[in-house]
Amino acid sequence: MTDIERRAFVKGATIGALAFTVAGAKVMLTPGQAHARGVPFRLLKASEAETVEALGETLVPGARKAGVAHFVDQQLAVPPGEALLEARILNVRPPYVNFYRAAIGAIDRASLARNGGRRFAQLNTIEQHEFVGLMRQNKIEGWQGPPGGFIYFVMRHDAVDVVFDTLEGSVSLGIPYMPHTPPLRRC
Repeated sequence: MTDIERRAFVKGATIGALAFTVAGAKVMLTPGQAHARGVPFRLLKASEAETVEALGETLVPGARKAGVAHFVDQQLAVPPGEALLEARILNVRPPYVNFYRAAIGAIDRASLARNGGRRFAQLNTIEQHEFVGLMRQNKIEGWQGPPGGFIYFVMRHDAVDVVFDTLEGSVSLGIPYMPHTPPLRRC
């Protein structure tokens, strides 16, 4: 990493920004800014991103606007040793995109089977909460994929990170924001 890249990274890290590719150029944006600008996804397909957003929003209100799908997508594109994803913390075997695709696929397959051919993102809020409750308890009949409780845990932490590990998130909780200090659970 050159000095200029490192300085841009450090400056971006202090405001929760990550490197996104926009029109072929690397730009420092928060996941929420990337979401608001409609930055194209690098690895997630549109339907996968839609499921990640719907699940994140169900688990942590505000996750969609905070850019949970952009956060996950951007982190899937970095070297595994640099990823800030909960999957890395829990020693999921890289490449992490394999886990996320398997999780998203399991959620959508189970939703299609249980909900009259509707994907998870197409369910109403009450149906999404009911589905997540059953998934969390590993009580969805015919489930095929990573355990639902594990998916719940991983995705909930990713959503919490993108919503609350920011200046706005800290203010909403009434706690001081210290960007130079990594989150405790990441140490």
